[in-house]
Amino acid sequence: MEWLHKSFHELHQMEIYAIFKARVDVFVVEQQCAYPEVDEFDLQATHIWLHDNQKMVAYARILPANSKYQEVSIGRVLVTNNYRGKGYGKQLMKQAIHYAANHFKSNIKIQAQQYLSAFYESFGFKQISPAYLEDGIWHIDMIWEHK
Repeated sequence: MEWLHKSFHELHQMEIYAIFKARVDVFVVEQQCAYPEVDEFDLQATHIWLHDNQKMVAYARILPANSKYQEVSIGRVLVTNNYRGKGYGKQLMKQAIHYAANHFKSNIKIQAQQYLSAFYESFGFKQISPAYLEDGIWHIDMIWEHK
């Protein structure tokens, strides 16, 4: 298995396909959310993922400050169905936070599904908004402070 970090322009066609397929499978199909999964933020994101013999294991995208939020953000965090429950989500967040903190030296803001708040709190994120409904799922905004 190997962790990869690439800008959109560095991605190969099959990598783009694997990323978009995993995101649609998890967020649109599994969570039954009809929304524009592929968006303009993909073009400016750093895409980070773990693959196992060309199979997507875990994925997130990191957006620079002043794109989606004033702060750097981590989003589209997922572990594919066959790899869940094996600690890959924790590895992914460690990789994403490390990358964002070292490359951007900024606070990190996330839009978290509310039921995952304890997971994100375990990495030092703190809730900064009340819960709100987005695409039929309760979310909260959270912040990680760069030290």
